[in-house]
Amino acid sequence: VQLVESGGGLVQAGGSLTLSCICSEDTFSRYPMGWFRQAPGKEREFVAAISTLGVDKEYEGSTRGRFTISRDNTKRSLFLQMKDLKPDDTAKYYCAASERGVSNVADQSQYNIWGQGTQVTVSS
Repeated sequence: VQLVESGGGLVQAGGSLTLSCICSEDTFSRYPMGWFRQAPGKEREFVAAISTLGVDKEYEGSTRGRFTISRDNTKRSLFLQMKDLKPDDTAKYYCAASERGVSNVADQSQYNIWGQGTQVTVSS
C-alpha cells in the first residue's frame, strides 16, 4: 500500500491550500486516516484524523476551525482543506493510514503506512 500526497506550495498568510493524498489500494476505505506535519527542527505532530466512513473527525487545537479533513473512499483519496494559513503552519505535511485501527488518533505509532510528504510554506 502506498500513499502519495500533493497540493503543497507557497502561500501568503491568510491564504488557503488543499492537500490531497491518494492511496494505491482499494483497501483505503478500511483505514482510519490522519494528517501530521513536521516543521524544521521540530517533532512531527498531529494535525487531523478521520474515521473510515468519514463520520468522526478530530483536530489539533490550533487547526480547529481553520482546517477540514475529508475523504472520498470511491476515489481512494484523503483531503485537508486549510484556510487562514499562518506562518506557524509552515511544515511538511504527511498523510498516514492505520491497517490495525487506532485507539488514539493523535498517536503516530498507531499509523503504519505513511506518504512521503508535501511541503507547505506560509509567508508573512
